[in-house]
Amino acid sequence: MADDFELDVDDLRRRMEGAMSNLRTEFASLRTGRASASMLEPVQVEAYGQMTPINQVGTVNVPEPRMVTINVWDKGLVGKVEKAIRDSGLGINPQLNGTIIMLPIPELNEERRRELGKVAGQYAEGARVSIRNVRRDGMEQIKKNKDSMSEDDAKFWESEVQDLTDQFIAKVDKALETKQEEIMQV
Repeated sequence: MADDFELDVDDLRRRMEGAMSNLRTEFASLRTGRASASMLEPVQVEAYGQMTPINQVGTVNVPEPRMVTINVWDKGLVGKVEKAIRDSGLGINPQLNGTIIMLPIPELNEERRRELGKVAGQYAEGARVSIRNVRRDGMEQIKKNKDSMSEDDAKFWESEVQDLTDQFIAKVDKALETKQEEIMQV
């Protein structure tokens, strides 16, 4: 039989990168005591009959280290944006100033920092699971095609998939470690 099996490693890498990208987005939404426009990315506002990201209904700025402002373009949406922020679970109390919503970022206490560290750990575990699922898919492709390849080739492809998985799990662990240090920083 011909050794014509070629595993699409680039596809596996792309899917694992997607898990990492998702993890970075989730980490960006975690407050660390510093103001960041990215912390509002997961917040959706009901605008014009559909759920819309905040950055599509107003300008998000960070004028100082402990303040985020949103200049809402449509006066009719100011209340909805304020409500969306209150309901988001970010623990921020919006203050209105005309069409500008100010979000003062309070200091995090020790207990809240630990909670955020646990949430970061959950996000990282979700990314690890996604990466392992991609690994499983790659291994299944190899298993399905074992008849058309030598045992050495099968072992080679399995080790390639495992090496790729190990690289991405290490990236997740490093990102988690960095985020937890950032969260615990006073």
